[in-house]
Amino acid sequence: MKKLNLSTCFLIIMFAAFGQRDQKPTTSFIISGALKSPVTIQIADLSKWTAVDIGDVVITNHLGEKKSESKGLRGVLLKDVLAKAEINAESPKVLSEYYFVCKANDGYTVVYSWNELFNTSVGDAVYIVTEKNDKTAASMDDSILMISPKDFKTGRRQVKSLISIVVKRAE
Repeated sequence: MKKLNLSTCFLIIMFAAFGQRDQKPTTSFIISGALKSPVTIQIADLSKWTAVDIGDVVITNHLGEKKSESKGLRGVLLKDVLAKAEINAESPKVLSEYYFVCKANDGYTVVYSWNELFNTSVGDAVYIVTEKNDKTAASMDDSILMISPKDFKTGRRQVKSLISIVVKRAE
């Protein structure tokens, strides 16, 4: 029994250690998938949307433990950026069947549903960060950064070095 517990603890530690690792910043990301046509968003393009003050955000792990703190955040709403991509849906009625797979350049992945972003208050607090600690997105080490500061465990859906968002339809 002790061997099983030690093995389980070892595996948990290993999975935590191989969570989202340090990676090179990205300068653009592509929105693709179930769209009329893919859209590439460059860092400079983020200035097309209204940036708002997000403030300071404590980043916590899956246990709710503080891992870091991001100060002086500003960002644009993810749903505003996604609105630029036209979903290939036969009617607005089926939009509830769509979801967004957001991926970092190291493979770390988070998912949001269409309803979550466009039909609940969650969508009013998921951002692509344009400024952090007095640095612009272009000069941030973890750019392009996506964050959901109202999540209970903020690190779970923090995506560093966003590279793609794939729009999919549930089957």
